[in-house]
This record gives sequence, structure tokens and C-alpha cells, in this order.
Amino acid sequence: MVGSIGGMTVRNTLKALLKSKGKKRYWLWKETGLSQNTAYRLVDDPSYIPGGEVMDAVCKALRVQPGEWLVWTPDEDEDDAEGDRSQ
Repeated sequence: MVGSIGGMTVRNTLKALLKSKGKKRYWLWKETGLSQNTAYRLVDDPSYIPGGEVMDAVCKALRVQPGEWLVWTPDEDEDDAEGDRSQ
């Protein structure tokens, strides 16, 4: 699942969050009970945005809110369009 929807780009920053907590992707896999492929993809692929059950497992394991590891960044085209509308 790609995190781009109509000009918006959602990315996961799970790798950085795990590093800041001194955790590895192996820990995430074991702690969440997710499949190894899913856990490792979450860490290795910032464009991978999981479904609700996976998000819930990650949030429970790390005791964080989704907004602490999912970020939205507007596309450059969208920024340009905003500037055009404000004039």
C-alpha cells in the first residue's frame, strides 16, 4: 500500500522512532506478533502505511500515538497551488 493519496504523501517514520527508543526491527516483530515480513517492511519501507490492526499492534507495543510515527507532507505541486489560490 503506497502512502500517496491525491497529492498528499503519508510516510511512516518507524525506523527513527525505534532507533530513538533503542529498539530494533526484530524487537518490533516479536513484541507485536506481526508477521516478520510486515514488521520488517514497516521499518524498512517508509512509504508503507499499514491498516488499522497493524497500526494498533505497533502503537500498543511502543505505547505511542499513530501521529508519532505517521507524517503527512504536501506534494510540491500542492504547495504551488496553495500559493496560486491565495493571490
